[in-house]
Amino acid sequence: MSGPFSVHPASTPLPCCVPSKHRAERLAESRYFAERRPKASLGSTEGMVKLDSTRFLMGTETEDGFPADGEGPVREVMLDGFWIDAHPVTNAKFREFVNATAYQTEAERFGWSFVFHNQLAPERYRELVEDTVAGHEWWCKVPGSDWAHPLGPDSSVANRLDYPATHISWNDAIAFSGWAGKRLPTEAEWEVAARGGLEQKTYAWGDELTPAGRHMCNIWQGEFPANDTAEDGFAGPCPVDAFPANGFGIYSVAGNVWEWCQDWFHPAYHVTATALNPVGPPAGSSRLMRGGSFLCHRSYCNRYRVAARTSNTPDSSTINLGFRCARDL
Repeated sequence: MSGPFSVHPASTPLPCCVPSKHRAERLAESRYFAERRPKASLGSTEGMVKLDSTRFLMGTETEDGFPADGEGPVREVMLDGFWIDAHPVTNAKFREFVNATAYQTEAERFGWSFVFHNQLAPERYRELVEDTVAGHEWWCKVPGSDWAHPLGPDSSVANRLDYPATHISWNDAIAFSGWAGKRLPTEAEWEVAARGGLEQKTYAWGDELTPAGRHMCNIWQGEFPANDTAEDGFAGPCPVDAFPANGFGIYSVAGNVWEWCQDWFHPAYHVTATALNPVGPPAGSSRLMRGGSFLCHRSYCNRYRVAARTSNTPDSSTINLGFRCARDL
């Protein structure tokens, strides 16, 4: 092992055409942490899809992407087989966890969570407008909002049990997955599962966003952030099986809610990472999220593309943030 972890900025990649001691050290470090990634094989496989060991082309270099996010370069990745949930964890499943453990989410402990303005009644938004995110005033800090009360204390998930559990922090997702005998998927596992067997396609179903005019996921239509016309049928979260599954039988990998991955985020760590069961850096300040959400729009955040990536702090919770689990064979 070399000294303290460090990476070069994405703008100054290490040369790949000549030997490099630092590159070799980085690769060795990456292999070390990949071999020691969290594993779990006790949880039930009901509702999960089994994926055999495989290799695939991960990432993208499309002009529609966000280079600063580290979406590229395209590289070959090899993965051991694993199981992954066919759907994001639903309110019904999360309720089972809470009933069994009396767990309190971080949103409950903080006493509030973020709700997008169009999910609130206009008069409620006017009440909260002084407590919004500077520069992104569409995000409101709503007291009493959490997984069971997604819009605040007067709301409920009673009629949304087949919707993804939201207002879930990374720490909450880790607590649930441990209780279930599972774990969160690595970023590489999430991407190969989301691709559904298609190689280097823009979306989980191909290269057209709406093939033959058909909406394939729950994202924003209209003018962001003022008006969501809900042409796809939803102006907020939707049931986890509202849109077709991909080629592996996996649902909701584009839009609806962001999904936490196991890895720490860095825009360049993967440039010299191992190709075998890669994981993110050993430390960081934010965790990876994948898949986009019902708030994604081509004019602002077209991260519903299958190779898109972003991150958030592990204690963050919002109305468009959930997760799914994985486990080892």
